Parts: sequence; C-alpha cells; structure tokens
Amino acid sequence: MRALVTGGSGRVGAAIAERLRTEGWAVIATGREHGDLRTAAGAEATVELALRELGGLDLLVHAASEGFAPRSVAEVTEADWDAALGATAKGAFFVAQAAAAALREARGTIVMVEDVASFQPWPMFAPHCAAKAAQAMLTRVLARALAPEVRVCGVAPGPVAVDAEQVERRAAETLLKRVGAPEDVAEAVVYLSRAGFVTGTSLVVDGGRLLQSAGGARA
Repeated sequence: MRALVTGGSGRVGAAIAERLRTEGWAVIATGREHGDLRTAAGAEATVELALRELGGLDLLVHAASEGFAPRSVAEVTEADWDAALGATAKGAFFVAQAAAAALREARGTIVMVEDVASFQPWPMFAPHCAAKAAQAMLTRVLARALAPEVRVCGVAPGPVAVDAEQVERRAAETLLKRVGAPEDVAEAVVYLSRAGFVTGTSLVVDGGRLLQSAGGARA
C-alpha cells in the first residue's frame, strides 16, 4: 500500500503520515520543498516524486493548505486571496489531476483534508472559508469525474492542533467540551482509506462544533 501525503510537514499532515506508516503503508510526506502546490508544475513534480519512490500510488491525502490568517473583510488583500486559494484549492485539483492515472490503475483513493470552515461563514477568515468550500466541492466533483476506479472523500476537522492558549475557548465551542488532536483526523483518514463503498462525501471530525455553533461562528 502506497500513499502520498501533501502538507506532510504540518501537524495534521505529519500525524496522518505517521498513522498510515503504523498501518503498514509506504508513505511519502511532502512539503513546499518538494514542489509548489500553488502551481500545476509543482503539483506534478510532487506526484512524480511519489511515483518514483513508491512505484505507484494507492492513496493520495491532500493536507496542504495556506492562508489561514485573521483579517477583517476591510483588510483582506489580493495576496491573502492568492495564498488561501493556492495550495488549498488549486493544489487540491492539480495534485489530483497529476495522480489520477496512477490512482485509476490501482483503484485507489483520494482524501482531501478540508475544514469545518467550508460550512460556516467566519467573517475574520473570508478567503480561508471560500478556499475550503471550493476544496469541499472539488471532493464531490472529482468523485464523479474519477469514478468508478477512484474514490474521493473529504475529512473536515474542527478544533484540532490548537495552540495552548486557545484550548479552553475552542473546547467550549464543541458539544464534547474538548478539542481534538491531529491523530483524530488521521483516524478518519485511515477509515476512509478502507471504506470501499464511501465516495463523494466529507466526514466531519469536530467534536460537534458545527451543531454547537449552528448559527455561524465568528472564529
């Protein structure tokens, strides 16, 4: 079993890569140094690296993301939009495009690491919310485009990888009254890698945050 995890140097991506390794997967975890996922050429180079090292591909996990920076609507710049849409949305598409042939051959799986921000309007994170919503739609578009050979699913984390000073506040936003951990996201990825009759949907891993803040959080 062979897996590519983009964004593998981040806290969530690294946890996913490590969990997959414990499950017996051969894993290539990539970061910016392996290819700029804001470009089609960078996405292609990243996938080519994985194919050279692994000899094929059974699972692609797209955990790369940028542009999570608080800005009021009045303060958002064009650069903020470019950062948010780059690796998150463009990268999700072009990495999947580059990996599609190998995944079809292996009858493999794509898992997008999304965000509950794709479901909620956060005024201080407008580009991030829009980019994650675009990524969530790509999960569904690609599921249709690559079926039946390739399954495409998403994982939408809530408060995980939270800085220590934010734990109490973020825990209060959930029904379970605690924050999650990157390992919770990794657990969901492992499930989706095995769930042979699941495609075109997103698994929310948020401790009930969406239900707790059904009116729309200010995050």
